[in-house]
Amino acid sequence: MDNIKIGSNRSFGIVFFIVFLVIAFYPLTNHGSIRLWAIFFSILFLFLGLINSQYLTPLNRLWFKFGILLAKIISPIVMGLVFFGIVTPTGILMRLVKKDLLNLKNNDSKSYWIKRPKEKSSMKNQF
Repeated sequence: MDNIKIGSNRSFGIVFFIVFLVIAFYPLTNHGSIRLWAIFFSILFLFLGLINSQYLTPLNRLWFKFGILLAKIISPIVMGLVFFGIVTPTGILMRLVKKDLLNLKNNDSKSYWIKRPKEKSSMKNQF
């Protein structure tokens, strides 16, 4: 967390201005009434964001730490779902159909290096 830079108070204020503005006007999609408390917070965040107020610094830091916490929780869950939902079934399927895509079985040599009969491209004159 030491090498990650927190966003500016200005951008934080403008983002939350938009968030509260959406919250304020969202009930209009279902023929509801405008939420006045959200408009108040929206205008407050816009004002504080445009003047780049130092009052937003604690909220900005709190929001940043919340994002770091979410990343620590959500990232392993998503990676686990990808691994156990895609990689593991693919590996099981390959074993069931006896596919050896990397040619690792039945190889008595000391190296898995594959010798090619000829060069496919020389990488000269690429452009």
